[in-house]
Amino acid sequence: MTKHVGHTIITQWLRDHNMHPFAFQEQAWKAIIEGGSGLVNAPTGCGKTYSVFLGSLMQFIEANPTNYKTAKNNGLQLLWITPLRALAKDIGRAMEEVIDALGMQWKVGIRNGDTSNADRQKQKKQMPEVLIITPESLHLLLTQKNHATIFETLKIIAVDEWHELIGGKRGVQVELAIAHIVSAKCLVHSEQSGKELYYPLSTIHYPLSPPQIWGISATIGNLEEAKEVLLSPLQQKGKIITAQIDKPIEVYTIIPEEIEKYPWAGHLGIKLAHMLVPIIEQSKTTLIFINTRGMSETWYQTLLTIAPQLAGAIALHHGSIEQELRLWVEDALHTEKLKAVVCTASLDLGVDFRPVDTVIQVGSPKGVARFLQRAGRSGHRPGETSKIYFLPTHSLEIVEAAALKDAIAQKNIESKDPLLLCYDVLLQFMCTLAIGDGFIPQELWKQVKSTYCFADMHETEWQELLQHVVNGGNALAQYDEYKKIEIEEGVYKIKSRKIAMRHRMHIGTIVSDAMLKVKFMSGGYVGVIEEYFISRLEPGDVFTLAGRNLELVMIKEMTVLVKKSTAKKSIVPSWMGGRMSLTANLGEVLRETFSKALSPNVGYELASLEPLFLLQQQLSHIPQPQELLIEQIVEKDGYHLLVYPFEGRQVHEALSAILAYRIGQITPISFSISMNDYGFELLSDQPIPVDDTNVYNLFSEDNLLIDIQRSINKSEMAKRKFRDIAVIGGLIFQGFPGEQKKARHLQSSASLLFKVFEEYDPNNILLRQAYNEVLLQQMEEARLRQALLRIAKSKIVIQFPEKLTPLSFPIIVDGLNRNNLSTEKLEDRIQKMQQQLANV
Repeated sequence: MTKHVGHTIITQWLRDHNMHPFAFQEQAWKAIIEGGSGLVNAPTGCGKTYSVFLGSLMQFIEANPTNYKTAKNNGLQLLWITPLRALAKDIGRAMEEVIDALGMQWKVGIRNGDTSNADRQKQKKQMPEVLIITPESLHLLLTQKNHATIFETLKIIAVDEWHELIGGKRGVQVELAIAHIVSAKCLVHSEQSGKELYYPLSTIHYPLSPPQIWGISATIGNLEEAKEVLLSPLQQKGKIITAQIDKPIEVYTIIPEEIEKYPWAGHLGIKLAHMLVPIIEQSKTTLIFINTRGMSETWYQTLLTIAPQLAGAIALHHGSIEQELRLWVEDALHTEKLKAVVCTASLDLGVDFRPVDTVIQVGSPKGVARFLQRAGRSGHRPGETSKIYFLPTHSLEIVEAAALKDAIAQKNIESKDPLLLCYDVLLQFMCTLAIGDGFIPQELWKQVKSTYCFADMHETEWQELLQHVVNGGNALAQYDEYKKIEIEEGVYKIKSRKIAMRHRMHIGTIVSDAMLKVKFMSGGYVGVIEEYFISRLEPGDVFTLAGRNLELVMIKEMTVLVKKSTAKKSIVPSWMGGRMSLTANLGEVLRETFSKALSPNVGYELASLEPLFLLQQQLSHIPQPQELLIEQIVEKDGYHLLVYPFEGRQVHEALSAILAYRIGQITPISFSISMNDYGFELLSDQPIPVDDTNVYNLFSEDNLLIDIQRSINKSEMAKRKFRDIAVIGGLIFQGFPGEQKKARHLQSSASLLFKVFEEYDPNNILLRQAYNEVLLQQMEEARLRQALLRIAKSKIVIQFPEKLTPLSFPIIVDGLNRNNLSTEKLEDRIQKMQQQLANV
């Protein structure tokens, strides 16, 4: 590497600032200078960003050794794709510091939903050398005329936090955009004919070789596949460069003074809030991660109530808080003006180079990778120890803390499976290109086939998609609004300004319920709230948002008008999709950890739970790794069948429905069903015929798909999935800002289209996608099948406890929680149940 002038200059600058590169950074720089592509894998806070960014600078210095300091307006050199807006500002700041220190003239630009029109116009006139961009904004860039000229000078595409994008539709967006940049043909203007014509990129001064592609990722279980997905359009093998850095992580579990033998979800956490105050006060800065936005509001209020001295030093950060306040929180965190921030996944990927001392995880993180990612926010510098505190929200979550420690020690990290054949994202992409310079189907087909997601797509499916965008397909051909694309001399274009404007407004794959702005009557923006929540409230009701108690005055158009309230009690909003499911990896380690519960020399987490496990053993059984425990308990409210697969809420949802259906084939019987991440319950008013003679057949994987279809209203689930697909695919227009369609109107539009397709076009490609997504994503069919195979090889232990057990109690309480009891009534009832069980 010493013969490379770029490397020499950069490494000298690092030495001058007492910085020494890691071996993985050196490897990445060498690969970049030599023109390679690949994936950099390193723990959070170990310099992943520098491994690619400094390589890009070295490459430029290498090409311009005499004038690298004076060369300006060099065109786009490095396209930096990031999944979070919150990451852009800090990454940009760190890059600018290096550029300034080296005396280079490079500019760093940011392009996302927060970028002003003035900045966009500046970028249009002169692209910065580095552009930090989100997947959605990158697709918006592709709607510009002659957008190919932007990428003429591009040397490197870097995809930051690739582990967060792969496995979702935003990852598919990135795949398509990269494929287009790497291999597109583009429209240029021919002076002779006055027409726009297609030419290969190489004829308009494109680099002789396509841009290099580098992914930057924290650890996931399927690194090789993650690299293959990203580099698929290059048709190159590429390299995986892994940091051999043992990032020390210290996990501290907060143990309550008294262990409840009958725990219930969410109840314990708030009671332990006072134990966080000394941790916050002993640290310079602390991030407190809460899984849901609603609970983050509750925790923020609770901490302020029990520690009023934190007023002004603690803030709240989640995706529904208005942007200005979020940016203020991020800056105040950076400058250490704040001692603590209560946050959700909005700071999950953290913000690079922020000096956070301590991280607290409240409740189960649901996965090993997520827990590691959050832990890495602390000690976010090479060589520093990450400190994370785990605060359980019920006693059994203390077992999860022990399981997480084991999983980290074993490096048992989840894989992220890439999505395949997301036709809705492709339809959107086709319209995106049609707005810009248009596309020629044969050429775009080659690009699309070069991606991992669409490698197995058949040409008949491609033709069906073309029909969709040109004339609405078989079922919608008579409706003009679905005829979006016109064909002009073989080029597919969107010429309608109205269609183009609508499409630009809704580029993206994140579909949520309609969000309403929340504003004070006196003026001032608070944040956004989901329509389904606010529609249940009456004027005068008080709810909490952004840490404030607000009284609902009225809903006017798409705005919720409120005034400040001094009411002591308020309703905390719940946001759709707040219930994450346990990952397969954590479930596996959890089964192992439960089996050690009463072993000698266990860690302090399991030792603290000894009374709970002794009671579980006395009343029933502690399941071992190769066992499935089933409990049958008769109470005055009915017959409870409880099953403990430890496979997560989503798998349990499907498994419980299949079991209920199969039992119903033995005898006519109806059930109510409840579940948590550890198991599920079937409750009936008559005895449930499950015993040693039939239990293995009930859990057989035979006829699984048929039984799924019979046991679950698959059509209704597909209808809900179809709404998202129809929105992403552009079949449903969500409305203009300030006048968005109400969520129920969107759903009714989707339901109408769903019925039309089922009746007139039953093999419709988007209809098939909806059913596939229900099976593969919502019901996790592959994981469900694996669970049944594991159960078939396990010993099934059936117990008949005389009263509720510690394992059964939280599941039964979850069932009560769904019966629309008020919080007070529910809490009273649970406490009575606990007292009765303690007295028996």
